[in-house]
Amino acid sequence: MTPQRYCREKVAASHSSFSLAFRFLPAAKRDAITAFYAFCREVDDIVDECREPAVARTKLDWWRTELHHLYGGQPSHPVAMALLPVIGPYGIAREQLEEIIDGMAMDLDQTRYADYRELRLYCHRVAGIVGEVAAGIFGYRDRNTIKYAARMGLAFQLTNILRDIGEDARRGRIYLPQEELARFGVAEADLLQGRDTEAFRHLAEFQYQRASATYAEALALLPADERRSQRPGLVMAAIYRAVLDEIRHQGYPVLHRHVRLPAVRKVWLAGRTWLTG
Repeated sequence: MTPQRYCREKVAASHSSFSLAFRFLPAAKRDAITAFYAFCREVDDIVDECREPAVARTKLDWWRTELHHLYGGQPSHPVAMALLPVIGPYGIAREQLEEIIDGMAMDLDQTRYADYRELRLYCHRVAGIVGEVAAGIFGYRDRNTIKYAARMGLAFQLTNILRDIGEDARRGRIYLPQEELARFGVAEADLLQGRDTEAFRHLAEFQYQRASATYAEALALLPADERRSQRPGLVMAAIYRAVLDEIRHQGYPVLHRHVRLPAVRKVWLAGRTWLTG
């Protein structure tokens, strides 16, 4: 199996909506973003699938060493081998990949966040940096596009946090800031035990409004003449924003189930967004 095929299968196995956005790209950029996203999946899966934190840390440290080999021109993992020919042409810095690993490692040490400022650091590492690298692969000339991409990554992560509140709580993780739980009168036990209270719905509405505003902020940062090159990210924004709105439309059932869009709706959103830019 070639490194490129390994990455394609890794991405396909994740059943992520990202693959819809990748399909429209020219082959070279599609291979580059697929390799990058496969890297993100590799390090994310370590944290999600390893039950022993010490084992997960060892595996993440292995990836830090593999990045040293990658940027020295001698990678051994198929994902790193697929990244080797693209890190130069697309300006993917070692520091960016290391910061993504740092973000994943936060999940091993931190299961609570005191306030939104603290949460934003986590979001930047696991999603904002991802947006910046992806924007570089898609192509840009204006530095405001990188600001847009980082802010859009934040919007995606805020959507994920709202969507996954129940699932994360069952893993012992609460990403909603402790200060906000207290402000809305929601106890940790409400989340951990799946108690869908009126106070929780007010808290969820607050999270929705912040995420919605973050999408608007991101789009306002994107220069008009770079919308075409950044269409893959806009496809993802259309899908993620639709998920966010669907969560609200369904009355925030996130403590008990995962809100998803039908595949046909995602395909429709992807096609429409690509054609209209």
